[in-house]
Amino acid sequence: MKFLKGNQAIIYIIALMLITAGYLNYTTKNEETKQTTSSVETNSTQVADIGDATLVNSNDVVSESLADSNEETNLNNTTEETSDLTDESKQTNNDNIESSDYFASSKIERDKMYSQMIEVYQNVLNNTSSDEAHKKFATEEIKKINDIKNSTMICENLIKTKGFENSVIFVNGDSINVIVGTTQLEKEVVSEIQNIIEREMNAQAKNIHIAMK
Repeated sequence: MKFLKGNQAIIYIIALMLITAGYLNYTTKNEETKQTTSSVETNSTQVADIGDATLVNSNDVVSESLADSNEETNLNNTTEETSDLTDESKQTNNDNIESSDYFASSKIERDKMYSQMIEVYQNVLNNTSSDEAHKKFATEEIKKINDIKNSTMICENLIKTKGFENSVIFVNGDSINVIVGTTQLEKEVVSEIQNIIEREMNAQAKNIHIAMK
């Protein structure tokens, strides 16, 4: 009986040791599981944070890229439009310069012709061998040329008041040609120019020819 009681005591002690070891093992594993789970959750949070930051940065980069692209496109469009406007302005300026040159050179050539004609008639007057008839004719022609010069100058100035910077008038006998620096003439304006020529140059409407340049 005493032997059995000793054996039972040993068995109880061993059983108690096994239970204690199992409890400790369970507790240790549970702590490791908690630490592992916490570590995984922490890592997941960090990854999520990094992912969100990258996404935001990506959006910023995309937005900045789009903004830069739009700005560059707008700049290119503006440059092209400016270039087109510049080309148009240059062409307009060239046309205006060409037109101005035409009227200026035409008036110079016309006045030169009048000067040469007056010089010829003046030589007739100064020639001692010229008779009275030739001298009278020369005097009348000089007066006629001067009258034409004065009347054309007045008409061109009056046409300028109608809004036309450039104009030139050529007289050939009874025929009077008026060239105006414009691409469009309204009927009312044509009538006004015609009235100016009729009044200042004592001309008939059928002999007045108005053209555009």
